[in-house]
Amino acid sequence: MKTTKPGFTLIELMAAIVIMGILVTIVVVNVAPFLQRANIEKSRADISQIAKALELYKFNELSYPTTDQGIEALINPPTDLKRPFLYPLDGYINSLPVDPWGKEYLYLQPGEKSKNYDLYTLGADGIEGGVGENGDIGNWLSEF
Repeated sequence: MKTTKPGFTLIELMAAIVIMGILVTIVVVNVAPFLQRANIEKSRADISQIAKALELYKFNELSYPTTDQGIEALINPPTDLKRPFLYPLDGYINSLPVDPWGKEYLYLQPGEKSKNYDLYTLGADGIEGGVGENGDIGNWLSEF
């Protein structure tokens, strides 16, 4: 009499791994576009939030922060404020968000692509230009 040990054979394990790999591939292919869209929407929401804080800053200071001051002027008062008594104790925004790809948002004043200032991210690739997730997302786009 031959006794067998309970367990899986190598072929059974390989078949299970292949099936799991196929399932993971299907999920990733179907979910990736939604994640890409979510990253773009998050950056648009962040830019909108920062833009509102910039408008409050302009209302109090009668001008936007300079490029040198940057959007950091929204959380830490610059030394050359025109009306420092109007600067909120907690700043105009609690903290500066980073884009979905872990980079800081860029700010130029005066703007090159919009009238008052440019507030943007270079997208996933961090290079100017591009399409989709690699495209630049800024306040000059028609969605804002």
